[in-house]
Parts: sequence; C-alpha cells; structure tokens
Amino acid sequence: MNTLVITRVAERQWHALDDDLVVGRGDTSPRPDGRLFLSVDAWHDSVFERLVAVMLAALPRPLYTVVDEADLHLTARWRQAGLTTRRREWEYVMASGSVPVPSPRGVTTLPIGTAELRPLRRLDRAIHAEIESSVGWDQMPAAVLSRPLDPARYVVAAAADAYVGLARLAPLPRHTRVGLIAVRADHRRRGIGRALLAEVLRATHERGVATVSAEVHEANTAAIALVEAAGARRHGSNLELVIR
Repeated sequence: MNTLVITRVAERQWHALDDDLVVGRGDTSPRPDGRLFLSVDAWHDSVFERLVAVMLAALPRPLYTVVDEADLHLTARWRQAGLTTRRREWEYVMASGSVPVPSPRGVTTLPIGTAELRPLRRLDRAIHAEIESSVGWDQMPAAVLSRPLDPARYVVAAAADAYVGLARLAPLPRHTRVGLIAVRADHRRRGIGRALLAEVLRATHERGVATVSAEVHEANTAAIALVEAAGARRHGSNLELVIR
C-alpha cells in the first residue's frame, strides 16, 4: 500500500486512505475519569501499524485500549505498538433464576428501575469517594463509569434512612450485563451484595433471559467469591492495555 495516507477527519477520528478508498479507521473515546481509549479497525497489519503510529504521535499520554485476551493477533498488534497490560478482567457467566438468599436485616432490595434518583445519586457519590480513597477509581474497569445516572439501570439496597448498595446493569437482549456491584463500607459483610446479585438473577429470569454476565478484576477475591457462589463460571478475559 504505497499510496496509503493517514488523515485526521475529526477531532477523535482518523482514516487510512488507499487511492481515496478507506481501508482503516481509528477512533478515540474519552471516559468520564479523563482517560482516553483507542480503537483501530483495519484489515491489514501495515494499515493498523500506520494508524496507531499517527494516533500515538498526535495524542497526549497515557493512552489506553481494551482487547479480548483470546484475540492473540490483535493483542500482539497493540503490544508491538508499545502498549503493555495494565489490568485483566475475568468474564463470568451465570444462569438466571431464583437463588435462595436471606434478606439482610433492616435492608430492602429495590427491583431494577424503582430507585429514586436523589438518594441513588448520594449513594453513587459516596461509593465513588470510598473507591477513590482506597484502590482508586482509575482501577475500576472503564465499563463501570457510565453517565448520566439512570435509575432504570440499577437494583438498589435500601436501609431505613439511606441507600446502602447498588448493582448497575445493562439489560441486553440475550443476557443481563452487570457493570458494578458495590456496598457502602459501613454495611459490608451483611450479605447485601449477595441479595443484590440474587435480585439481578431473578429479574433477568423473569424477563425470559437465560444468563447474566459480569467482569471481575483478577485480584478482586471478594467479587470472585460472590459471583462464583451464585454459580458463575469463567468464560474469558479482557485486557486493558496502556502506553505512558
């Protein structure tokens, strides 16, 4: 492809042109935490390499991308461009259905879409602050950072005076995807996480969908124990790569 030309066609988009034919595309996606993620779609390795090189030269670092670890060729392409593994997320899949879980004392599980926005927003801010002060919010997978806050995507655990836990969902046509399960620090070890997950499994089964999926950081032993106790099985893994 001696005539290959890389053109920045928009603030966040590049095209690779061969005799005016688009043979590759590169995009950037800024996340709410400020990180910038790269995506490149190109059939030929040479086009991929040229696109990535131009984008890396034009953009401020650090820069990130997410790949399916099973896609060895794509992973190798990004590594050759200088990116290295920052984190691994295990993909878990579990069957929907009713799971016998005792209700935590003094806590009510609110089904998806029934939470009130104002107390949900307070809970979201509190959980964000707790994560930021411990492992750091930048250690959370990009998928959990969705905005704006929409009660239609949440199952919530409510105590008498406040919301104390949440599960954020993406109810897709063929499965329900869990983006985040989190409980306030002062209410942990009471079974609230198990109750939230049980409600997700029940509601998913009720709408006629067979499976629920979740991504869990390989080092998050508590989350791994939670989903595996509900019958989840490891189905694959994603890598978040970075160049600094």
